[in-house]
Amino acid sequence: MLSIILQAAAGNGLAELGGALGAALAAVSAAIGIGRIGGSAMEAIARQPEAAGDIRANMIVAAALIEGVALFAVIICLLAVVL
Repeated sequence: MLSIILQAAAGNGLAELGGALGAALAAVSAAIGIGRIGGSAMEAIARQPEAAGDIRANMIVAAALIEGVALFAVIICLLAVVL
């Protein structure tokens, strides 16, 4: 099965490059987004320590959504390389 996939993808040099760049862009963008969420949450907790629980919960939900989108993007890029 793997040899068939490798033979099909052998002639697609640009597809492999595009898939790799797309996956890298999705991963870096997700890392930047989660970093900004974490930084903003820390600033918000520093300003209102009594709301730390709500801020933390919202931060985790937002980070999970970003991770989900990034995972879908990476899978689509890998499928573009294979198919």
